[in-house]
Amino acid sequence: MKKKFGIIGCCLGWFAVIVQLFLMIQNRQADIPETIIRFFSFFTILTNILVALYFTINVFHLKGSFSKLFSAGGSITAITTFILIVGLVYQFILRQIWEPKGMQMIVDELLHTIIPLYMLVYWFFNIQKDDLILKNLFYWLLYPVIYLVAVMLRGYFSHYYPYPFLNVDQLGLQIILKNIGLIIIFTLIVMTILWLIGKFRTQKLNKI
Repeated sequence: MKKKFGIIGCCLGWFAVIVQLFLMIQNRQADIPETIIRFFSFFTILTNILVALYFTINVFHLKGSFSKLFSAGGSITAITTFILIVGLVYQFILRQIWEPKGMQMIVDELLHTIIPLYMLVYWFFNIQKDDLILKNLFYWLLYPVIYLVAVMLRGYFSHYYPYPFLNVDQLGLQIILKNIGLIIIFTLIVMTILWLIGKFRTQKLNKI
């Protein structure tokens, strides 16, 4: 059963990411190389790729140093945290600023709603004690930090920011730093909540 759910998660993740890339190229506002760079500058895309990679590596038991990152303790909790951030930020901040139609609407719901919820449910029913190692979770926090630094540096030179709440040109550096601080705090809160739920869940399972 776990493998079946993993295969479904793998298919959902890669389908959503690949179709979104196709749609972005089809409706591009820049040349193809720049469009591809912009595509990979979205935290939504990178995190959904992490989800797809997690399912792919664990379902097919792929080996290698890169694969170990996704099978190590804490990885599923960290990835679930980040994909929930994607979903929550979209629902409460970004959903109201545009109305996608057709296939774009379907892909949007997959990337921002269905996959985050699917990952949360999968995490809840498959969480193990090793998936709650705090040291490993702290290592994974480098991912959003490196992302934010990279996006802000590129935005400084290209004047392209993937999200309006990171746009220094429009909001100013002070507001952006405040937004980044709130994002980091929010990430820590979500990760802490998952850690507490995971602790309760694994303790309850051990008593059964």
